[in-house]
Amino acid sequence: MTQLSHYEVDVPIHHSTDQTRRGLHVFTGPATGPNEALAAAHSAYDQAVQRVSAGPLPDDSSNRWAVCGLRPDWVLEWHKATTKAWVNPNSLT
Repeated sequence: MTQLSHYEVDVPIHHSTDQTRRGLHVFTGPATGPNEALAAAHSAYDQAVQRVSAGPLPDDSSNRWAVCGLRPDWVLEWHKATTKAWVNPNSLT
């Protein structure tokens, strides 16, 4: 069985009508590597957008990647996303 590490995917965002309003959307979850983490974050985001636009759909966060705080007026800049090992700020180790 493949060992999963936790990753953080940071995606720059900007407001759709005012690009001076900028921020960062942060995703975290388990993956076998950075590329899988980026794909899982992107998939979770796409599923969240689909749920919002299509009405209630079942939440499939079985891979432990999910989206909270979806902001429909904001654009995610996936081409600028960065991925790194996630460090739990509440960890005592």
